[in-house]
Amino acid sequence: MLKFIPVILLALVSWLVEMSVVALPNPGLQDRDIGKVTTMSSSQLTALAPYTEFARAAYCSPSIVQGWNCVSSEACSAVPGFQVTLTGGDGNAVQYYYVGYWPSQNTVVVAHQGTDPTQLQVYADLTNMDLPLTSPSSTLFPGIDSSVKVHSGFANEHAKTALIILDEVKRLLTLYNASKVTVVGHSLGGALAELDCVFLSLNLPSGTSIKGVTYGKPRVGNPAWAALFDSQISDYQRITNMRDPIPIFPLRSVGYSQVHGEVHIVHPDDAVECPGDDDTTDSQCTIQSVGLLPNILDHLGPYQGIYVGTIFCT
Repeated sequence: MLKFIPVILLALVSWLVEMSVVALPNPGLQDRDIGKVTTMSSSQLTALAPYTEFARAAYCSPSIVQGWNCVSSEACSAVPGFQVTLTGGDGNAVQYYYVGYWPSQNTVVVAHQGTDPTQLQVYADLTNMDLPLTSPSSTLFPGIDSSVKVHSGFANEHAKTALIILDEVKRLLTLYNASKVTVVGHSLGGALAELDCVFLSLNLPSGTSIKGVTYGKPRVGNPAWAALFDSQISDYQRITNMRDPIPIFPLRSVGYSQVHGEVHIVHPDDAVECPGDDDTTDSQCTIQSVGLLPNILDHLGPYQGIYVGTIFCT
């Protein structure tokens, strides 16, 4: 319990300030939540399961994931036929990651490990708390407008593996004559996946399709980043779960914004698609759902019956 008290306190402070921002809107913040909440069908929810399993497998050490031979892990057996070709990270200074090819969907998959609030991950926790906004690397993100800013810690973590992952993605796209890349991650891994989506879209051949699916993802950048992401990545779903407070951190009041694509799990088997980027007004979406009773354990799931985290790896 003691080891994740700092995470809980950070989330609770974030929630309190975020609720005050919602109650007393700042004219400098732009709410791009135009539209209506749409109920997800059971088939739409079922279709998310493989991506949840990919996100869960990212918490497994490379020695387990390599070759997708982790027979003791439900995550691997739930997506048969997937071929892992690259693994890396140490689970702390560098988050675990893997890259592979999913034949049934003819897509390259990139997955990043996230932060588990039940585990002490010193470097990962420091990454999460490195909050100042910074310009993305001009080498990794060529041609980005100077107004675009992202979370310093996430940017630094992303830079550790970006070029390694890019090289493997290019190799697999050529090897399998594929043109689609799917990027997934939970928590910090979701933030890295968000960065990867734009990074890959800027550095892969024209015509490459980028799909992103993230879970319990914090905010990654400022409204200019959100606008860039929204314009570059149309095939994207960011799943949020019940009263998990992590997606409302870092705060809108210090210049952060979520991106589009929220799918909010209101209750098991009941989820909605929320309009815009940061939907502050709809009671079924994250900001209002967290309400007065945030629950950090909702960060781990269940995401349609699937829990994500280190203890659920095997």
